[in-house]
Amino acid sequence: MQDLPKNKTWSGRFSEPVAEVVQKYTASISFDKRLAEFDIQGSLAHASMLHSSGMLSKDDLESIEQGLGMILEEIREGKFAWSLELEDVHLNIEKRLTTLVGDAGKRLHTARSRNDQVATDIRLFLRSEIDGINELIGSLQSSLLDLAEQHTDTVMPGFTHLQVAQPVSFGHHLMAYFEMLSRDLDRMKDCRKRLNRLPLGSAALAGTSYPIDREKVAELLGFEGVCENSLDAVSDRDFAIEFCACCALLMTHLSRFSEELIIWMNPGFGFVDIADRFCTGSSIMPQKKNPDVPELVRGKTGRINGHLVALLTLMKSQPLAYNKDNQEDKEPIFDAVDTVSATLRIYAEMIAGIKVDKEAMRKAASRGFATATDLADYLVKKGMPFRDAHETVARAVRHCEEKGVDLGALPIQELKQLSDLIEEDVYEVLTLEGSLNSRNHIGGTAPQQVKAAISRARKRLA
Repeated sequence: MQDLPKNKTWSGRFSEPVAEVVQKYTASISFDKRLAEFDIQGSLAHASMLHSSGMLSKDDLESIEQGLGMILEEIREGKFAWSLELEDVHLNIEKRLTTLVGDAGKRLHTARSRNDQVATDIRLFLRSEIDGINELIGSLQSSLLDLAEQHTDTVMPGFTHLQVAQPVSFGHHLMAYFEMLSRDLDRMKDCRKRLNRLPLGSAALAGTSYPIDREKVAELLGFEGVCENSLDAVSDRDFAIEFCACCALLMTHLSRFSEELIIWMNPGFGFVDIADRFCTGSSIMPQKKNPDVPELVRGKTGRINGHLVALLTLMKSQPLAYNKDNQEDKEPIFDAVDTVSATLRIYAEMIAGIKVDKEAMRKAASRGFATATDLADYLVKKGMPFRDAHETVARAVRHCEEKGVDLGALPIQELKQLSDLIEEDVYEVLTLEGSLNSRNHIGGTAPQQVKAAISRARKRLA
């Protein structure tokens, strides 16, 4: 019989080696080597379980632990020789372990498959990265709270349809993004909880005939439990899709904030100035200061959305159980982790360095009849039906437009012509501060409420 190729752990079934072009096309080592430390972590727990279950001798366990320790050190020092011929991170590590410790290394793969092995590695990786992302979300929230605390009394125009609507506190505006990030944090925590189940022990798809102790492995690796169905365990990528969905929402929130920063930095608004270290200039226009970081955040949001769609598409037609398609899950996950982490890190620093032009905000709030609703509310409180009050104030706004003045600049005699209900106290509601202070309830923009909201938020972060 013809000698069989020996370059693969599975080559005994085949009569010829894999074509070089196929080898390059199917190999994942160029990117999945990023899972190396988690692969070793999972292997150590698996080896410990094999020993306690009587399937691995003490000497073999010690050899495996020593060998994997040496491999981990080689990887961290950049001395590990990765091989394309060995396809992926799992076979590369297994081959090196066998070279170092001999037959003990060959026994490590007892009662597991690369299918449940990679599913475990990805979960360990994502769990760790989610913990890091959650810390970064907290750091950004802290930066927002610090800036909001400085500007609880800073008046700016609130917008609907990007038109001046009502005065709001700048601190209140910033706290809206704090709330968005709080939901992002909750979603990440929920995602972590669902992915924190152990697939290992499901083997290729049907489980294993060996007397394994999956609960022991779960405990060693810090999983909250085991995946209940072996078919689902090896083929499930819901956690990856859910993670990318969380990332997409998080980036969408930061993209919205970025759009506002870009608008506010425009000289036409002049509300804020982003520190020079987060901006770039123009190669031809010497006066330019471009908000490149916020612009890139908008762009990278589309990239994360793409990863979510890619993973959904990847899974939409897969029959049970594992399929090679799932090799394509890693690069979107890795890039989502890197992009979100980098964005959060730079955003926290950028927010901390923002300079606010209070006067520019105030001038903008004084234009566009931002206190018109306050005047309508005033008339309602005096007894006028709201729809009549709405019509009355609309006429007043039209009158002010013709005169080129704001509502608060109309003499009392002209205001009284609108309604006999109007008295001298009307000017209290026509000021920007009066408008802010009147929204004095939980969730309102009154500075007193904004301060209380910041205080509650700090307790949530503690």
